[in-house]
Amino acid sequence: MHAPSPIILPYKGVMPTIHPDAWIAPGAVVIGDVHIGKDSNIWFGCVIRGDVNSIRIGERSNIQDGTVVHVTRNIGPTVIGSDVTIGHQATIHACKIEDFAFIGMGSVVLDFAVVEPFGFLAAGAVLTPKKRLPKEQLWAGNPARYLRDITQEERDYIPFSAEHYVKLSQNYKA
Repeated sequence: MHAPSPIILPYKGVMPTIHPDAWIAPGAVVIGDVHIGKDSNIWFGCVIRGDVNSIRIGERSNIQDGTVVHVTRNIGPTVIGSDVTIGHQATIHACKIEDFAFIGMGSVVLDFAVVEPFGFLAAGAVLTPKKRLPKEQLWAGNPARYLRDITQEERDYIPFSAEHYVKLSQNYKA
């Protein structure tokens, strides 16, 4: 049986740029001005919609099932760094998520918010517009607020998670 393909579409003549070593799951949709780096993986049911601005995703980042990544027309691109984990059904909108950040399941990151390296946004949290989640902090709630500094175990987990999803995506590609 042949597996279905992801949906990769141009918008106004601009086709997504996807590194050959990245993996896009069947049923995921990637549209327009989107760049996806080496070994990054976009999982089932995700929508990455770079229609009215750009989306940049670094290397080894994983965007898990049902997540939506979008932008704000003319003024708000989305930038996702390398070794980032974004949990299931997150909404990522016109923001910047820096290298080694962790975004929990069902979280929302809104326009012009920034998650710094090793920033950890708890499941279900809402990082409101223009908020900055500083490095190595855990934020939770709606609106998201500082809860505590992350533990060494949590810090160690973030690169482990990214590598785990690279290996998992390679299993799917095989």
